[in-house]
Amino acid sequence: MSAAHKILSDKPTELELKVAQAFVDLESQADLKAELRPLQFKSIKEIDVTGGKKALAVFVPCPSLPAYHKVQIRLTRELEKKFPDRHVVFLAERRILPKPARGSRQLQKRPRSRTLTAVHDKILEDLVFPTEIVGKRVRYLVGGNKIHKVLLDSKDSTSVDYKLESFQQLYSKLTGKQVVFEIPGETH
Repeated sequence: MSAAHKILSDKPTELELKVAQAFVDLESQADLKAELRPLQFKSIKEIDVTGGKKALAVFVPCPSLPAYHKVQIRLTRELEKKFPDRHVVFLAERRILPKPARGSRQLQKRPRSRTLTAVHDKILEDLVFPTEIVGKRVRYLVGGNKIHKVLLDSKDSTSVDYKLESFQQLYSKLTGKQVVFEIPGETH
């Protein structure tokens, strides 16, 4: 299978072709072949984060997200080896439907999963995938701004702690919301 078949876009960019070629190269390994063969992605955004690093947000179709989760830890590690100055994150391509107006001709009720809040929550879950979110807090500042404080599970802290700043920047760029990730200290 060629690299162009891994991309679900009509006109792939040069970066998307490079990542697709990396997918094909990883597919040649015997232990990953069965899991990687059906996987495709829609698009990739390269986002600048602090420290001169960049983050690759790989957008995948929603139905294939569970298949990505099966190999995501290894796939992320291998892609970060191939693109050493970038953090790789897999996100589902979700659609936000507008709130129905009074005069709209929308016949069906808007699904709860297509609301702004639900989509932003799912982006947050996708962003920190190997780890689980154990708590959320919203802190209201004096000027009316909000900061979302997200508590992550401490058992996976070693695999995610070096990416927390990238996660903050990515979430801010994708949703416009300020977020702070914390891993609570273990208390015995």
